Amino acid sequence: MSRLVFLNLPVTDVKASKAFFSKLGFTFNEKFEDDTTTCMVINEGASYAMLMEHEKFASFAVKPFADPATSTQSLISVSAEDRAGVDSFADAALAAGGKPAKEPQDYGFMYGRSFFDLDGHHWEVMWMDQAAVEAGPAEYAEQG
Repeated sequence: MSRLVFLNLPVTDVKASKAFFSKLGFTFNEKFEDDTTTCMVINEGASYAMLMEHEKFASFAVKPFADPATSTQSLISVSAEDRAGVDSFADAALAAGGKPAKEPQDYGFMYGRSFFDLDGHHWEVMWMDQAAVEAGPAEYAEQG
């Protein structure tokens, strides 16, 4: 069975978040949008991020949510087609107002960069050599 994934993130200003992620090439499903929430399409028909202003997010949560400016509540990873795609995506995030999270990581078979979005959520963008993925863990050890 195939499953849909909905990542729910608290944001301070849904309009500012929508503008930020639009600059990274994401689209939005406006059927699931109101003044406090938007539905960001990560992978059409498979994965989405519901960006909800704090009060709306809190209405779904049963525990207080962590402040992403001071705590890591999750690491959100998205893929890129190649190394240049990783750099392009991360550079676009930084140009749109994101902040660098850590230095680029290059493992030979895998390359990634990271940034914090406007609300401090930690995003990773990465590329992996599909031949190394198909070969399995032994190939990782040889290339890493």
